[in-house]
Amino acid sequence: MLLAQDGFEWPDWLVLAGYLVIVIIIGVLAGRRRGTGDDYFLAGRSMPMWAVAISVLATSQSAATFIGGPQQAYTGNLTYFAANLAVLIAVVLVAVIFIPAFYRHNVTSVYELLGHRFGPAAQRCASAMYLVGRVFAGGARLFIVALPFSLVAFGDVTAPEMMLSIVLIAIGSTVYTLTGGIRAVIWTDVIQAILYITTISLALWVLWQKLPLDSTAMVDAVRSAEGGDKLKVLDLTLSSAADFGRSFNFWAIVLGLSLLNLAAYGTDQDLTQRMLTCRSAVKGSWSVIVSCLIGWPVVLLFLLMGLGLYVFYDRPDLMGAAAPDYAIDDTRQVFLQFIIHEMPTGVRGLMMAGLFAAAMSSMDSGLNAMASTTIADFYRPLIARAAAMRCTSCGYDLTGNRSGTCPECGLALPPPIRRAVVRGGPEHERFVSRIAVVVWAVALSGFACFCIVWQSQRGDTLINFALSVMIFAYSGLLAVFLTALLTTRGSQASVLAALATGFVTVLLMQDGIWKLWTPYVGIDFTIAFPWTMLIATGLSFLVCVMGKR
Repeated sequence: MLLAQDGFEWPDWLVLAGYLVIVIIIGVLAGRRRGTGDDYFLAGRSMPMWAVAISVLATSQSAATFIGGPQQAYTGNLTYFAANLAVLIAVVLVAVIFIPAFYRHNVTSVYELLGHRFGPAAQRCASAMYLVGRVFAGGARLFIVALPFSLVAFGDVTAPEMMLSIVLIAIGSTVYTLTGGIRAVIWTDVIQAILYITTISLALWVLWQKLPLDSTAMVDAVRSAEGGDKLKVLDLTLSSAADFGRSFNFWAIVLGLSLLNLAAYGTDQDLTQRMLTCRSAVKGSWSVIVSCLIGWPVVLLFLLMGLGLYVFYDRPDLMGAAAPDYAIDDTRQVFLQFIIHEMPTGVRGLMMAGLFAAAMSSMDSGLNAMASTTIADFYRPLIARAAAMRCTSCGYDLTGNRSGTCPECGLALPPPIRRAVVRGGPEHERFVSRIAVVVWAVALSGFACFCIVWQSQRGDTLINFALSVMIFAYSGLLAVFLTALLTTRGSQASVLAALATGFVTVLLMQDGIWKLWTPYVGIDFTIAFPWTMLIATGLSFLVCVMGKR
């Protein structure tokens, strides 16, 4: 059953449109301050710690959390909440090891650190791998938020409607990302985080009013669910090969998911860029720790929503006459069904605004981070090489000169030389940055369209799908950063080999390819993505440390 398009009434559309207008206005106002390219990407390292912490939270908790969190508890249990242990382990390591190193080297892109350590080729390779990984991860998130948009706007989730939804959302996110750089991104993230936390709290309150008053019966119902105890938080079992197929087993969380989060918070420009906007390394470190701590209760809210929806939709024996008269045919829609059918008029629009807030806070940050990486790791070195030339009259070194004339003899530079020299100025850099935002928005949209087919074939929950696509790039990147920060080994060649090893290893462990080769080596069980992350990162690290400085 698909949701009816007429479930949304004009007050809902008015609320949703009002939210989008407000977000764009905030982005424009925040972007009025002009500055250098680094100000566009790092906000002059002047952002308050609390705002950065909320921005990191808003970026890490995307539409996958908003839609996938309730789905995770509805179809499974609370073991996803235990994944916060992995986040805590990761952010402490990032705060102690990674962030101080980034501030010491005064980087705009975190991959500049690898340039200092291994050389420019390593920096460019790592940056390119990040961009590939961000297209994967950002495209998957864009696909997820297109699901509710397509249902609300077009009443269907077939490929044409989904593709149009993806394009419309990408355009909206791109418009206000272009306005003000990272400063606009952070302040809009603060507003959007407050909105989506408010909306999930409101949805829980409405759901609670509809559930039976017998709380003991509800607890018994979720404990005796067909798939097992839905209140289980820690899954400590690892007694058979089948246990390696569970994504949020305690051991998978500690050994594999911790590495994934370490890569996300420490090697992904999307998140680390925010921490670099603080006034000092200490404040940057505290921003990621505070973000982790306030994220725990937020995740719990979404999971509790899923438990309540299980009782509401799957236990008519408890609901009685209050049971809904429609069924859930697609668990991806379980929370969306509730929003459109059960929430009051006007509040529905606010709920969808909260969903788009969660989605757009991830996409705008991703686009800005990809643009900053493109400028810092590719554009600036290119311009530096182009500008390394001498005056044709007196031979004066013009490297870095921005005036268009030779300061030694006053000769006006010929047009080709003037263009090469002036092209690296702050205004031109901002112009190129915005072109990069548009280019990467197109790339994200293309991959999101591919996810329409990919996710349906995999059959994963949305949370699993969103997390698993990240490890293609994360495994190799984390191995390279660990080599750079913790050892004296590694070379440009071993960095490239490590990045390739991580990507290929993850590719070989994808379900379709896994089933092709594992029977020949006697493996007859599936493996969840945290274990894939552990194996791929380990192999990549061994490859990277084989190189000598």
